[in-house]
Amino acid sequence: MRGNVRAMIISASRRTDIPAFYSEWFFNRLNAGFALVRNPMNNSQIRTVSLKPDDVDCIVFWTKNPQAIIPRLNTLTQYHYYFQCTLTPYGEDIEPGLPGKTELMDTFKRLSDKLGTRRVIWRYDPILLNEHYTVPYHVEHFDKMAHTLKGYTEKVTISFIDFYSKIERAMSKLKIEKVNSEIKHSLAQQLAAIAHENSLVIDACAEDIELSQYGIIRAKCIDAALVESITGYPINAKKDKSQRPECGCAASVDIGAYNTCRHGCLYCYANSNQSVVLKNMENHNKLSPLLVGEGPETDKY
Repeated sequence: MRGNVRAMIISASRRTDIPAFYSEWFFNRLNAGFALVRNPMNNSQIRTVSLKPDDVDCIVFWTKNPQAIIPRLNTLTQYHYYFQCTLTPYGEDIEPGLPGKTELMDTFKRLSDKLGTRRVIWRYDPILLNEHYTVPYHVEHFDKMAHTLKGYTEKVTISFIDFYSKIERAMSKLKIEKVNSEIKHSLAQQLAAIAHENSLVIDACAEDIELSQYGIIRAKCIDAALVESITGYPINAKKDKSQRPECGCAASVDIGAYNTCRHGCLYCYANSNQSVVLKNMENHNKLSPLLVGEGPETDKY
């Protein structure tokens, strides 16, 4: 029982899709008992992160395609964990590197069959709008997805697109609109009604508008209460100060690296450009303690 010790929650990862592309590296790091992680704000600083079962309270996986990791979940018996799985209604114009939605939903169901509905959370984010991806489009496809995933998850998390500087060119090319408060409220109300019809809790990730009147709570994607229910013991977890003020997540340690995701989603804040991603792929070694490169183990913070 680790309830009197500061919680050690591993995020794998907000910065990339480890289950989809780096599951072999991840399991190598578990076997080694540690990973090295570069500080994304200072590339010369490298942190050693213990991955020993006795040190880790919970692992939170973030993925758009968990297919590659599912066959190896039986080797995670010493760890507590859950999945945040993104499923959106976009085509190849937005998400060029993903399989078809039917395949992804089938994979989601297989994951849920193995782990149970509580430990597989559906993320319908980010919500973006243009001439094709309209409010009626989102309502129609969210409804279809919610019906398909009913009984395979207990919660859906929504969020609206944030216009980060690194994605503004792509958003402009696709004529993505900045969503005003009125449209957010209207769409959120409709999505909430669909979620509730399908027995889903619905929350909103890091939104600066109040949506509780529609039964939408504020999200805690790295959720101390959920971790406690999974581990069976109290978690001493503080709010993550490194995230946006609206974020309700508990503090965690991310073991991923930016500019390493091969999905190529145009709205992604974690990649600066494809050439950097390709270069990092060349520097990935599944046996390295770092996700990208080798790195001196003596350079730590």
